[in-house]
Amino acid sequence: MFRKILIANRGEIALRVICACKELGIGTVAVYSEADRNSLHVKFADEAVCIGPPRSADSYLNIPHVISAAEITNVDAIHPGYGFLSENANFAEVCEASEITFIGPSSDILRMMGEKEQARREMSAGGLPIVPGSDGIVPDEAAAVAEGKRIGYPLIVKASAGGGGRGMRVARSEAELKTAFGTARTEALQAFGVPDVYLEKFIERPRHIEFQILGDQHGRVMSLGERECSIQRRHQKLIEESPSPALTPERREQLAKLVVGALERVGYCGAGTVELLMDEDGSFYFIEMNARIQVEHPVTEMVTNVDLIKSQVRLAAGEGLEDVVGHMATGGHSIECRINAEDPETFVPSPGRITVFQLPGGTGVRVDTAAYADAVIPPYYDSLVAKLICRGRDRTESLARMRRALEMFVIEGIKTTIPMHRRILADPDFEAGRFDTHFMERYATGNGI
Repeated sequence: MFRKILIANRGEIALRVICACKELGIGTVAVYSEADRNSLHVKFADEAVCIGPPRSADSYLNIPHVISAAEITNVDAIHPGYGFLSENANFAEVCEASEITFIGPSSDILRMMGEKEQARREMSAGGLPIVPGSDGIVPDEAAAVAEGKRIGYPLIVKASAGGGGRGMRVARSEAELKTAFGTARTEALQAFGVPDVYLEKFIERPRHIEFQILGDQHGRVMSLGERECSIQRRHQKLIEESPSPALTPERREQLAKLVVGALERVGYCGAGTVELLMDEDGSFYFIEMNARIQVEHPVTEMVTNVDLIKSQVRLAAGEGLEDVVGHMATGGHSIECRINAEDPETFVPSPGRITVFQLPGGTGVRVDTAAYADAVIPPYYDSLVAKLICRGRDRTESLARMRRALEMFVIEGIKTTIPMHRRILADPDFEAGRFDTHFMERYATGNGI
């Protein structure tokens, strides 16, 4: 087992990793920007190193600074959290060259999964169905038009090197494709440094369902069930739950076997999430894999009683799945609401100082956060303030607990998305499990939510 781990991240996920390391008896090193000097992950780590000014590019994304902090503190491993460098193959490669364990997949796997079109080919070869699309990168507008005629409209132009909604544009005609192609390439270049894009058939009203997996260094992969992530805005998830109200036990088992088989084929090790779209007719398609821990990992933890962060660390240290997970018995229903520092109507970011911070509690309620009264939410990073997770015996009880927890969650000094979540949970269609990825369009128009 590792002696000391550096956490190359900030906020609630950095604090979450510190908690897991403390339970495993592992020392921790926090890195922080000048804007995060008073953050809780800095306070509770055993050691802390400032790695630069507030801008991410100068601190949390600065690989030489992170590696220097790891070397001067003499750590055995680095946990990247999510976002920032968590799926950066070059960073994992530098860790490997520096003889520091990267807690995640190998640089080769990260590179494979980071190239979305390559990931599609590998998963298709492993037996997972994929959305019909272009055969690789589309080099220019003329090629895009030809592919559009072959695949058919509507289409979605997607950045090959990215995700999270950046470098993505929908086209319903050839004229729209010409505009979308150029716009997506420009946005992809700005966001990921690579302008490459590919085309996929656009599924009109899908559900977004993802499977949580763990893989060890001995060739074994297992599924920990699925999460429903269809409540999202501009491809950013807002609410997640497990299990999905759209899956039968038989369909769940069938998909889990496909996912496990595809990942065992490529030798996947660590935590990861396979993301799928479910068409209106019940067909499933692989869209991408996130080769890291997800923001929404607590949803799975609540229904499996498996600590995914501790599992990541133990798997990276060479332990087998049978020892890390053992016999897993899933039960109940869990739901997570992401509480962001945003105006709940316009979604404009709302950074600033928190004056009141009162957490909800009680049976089945969990809050993952690094915020506190008098903490400052800086304007430089993601606007996530807290993750509110509730578990119940079934979906009805889980939703009831979430409603009362949202009512008792008090944050003042900044605007948050709590009112939006309360409105969504009061919607009859959401309560009945009748929704898809376009649900939030109704929220934007005020029609029915």
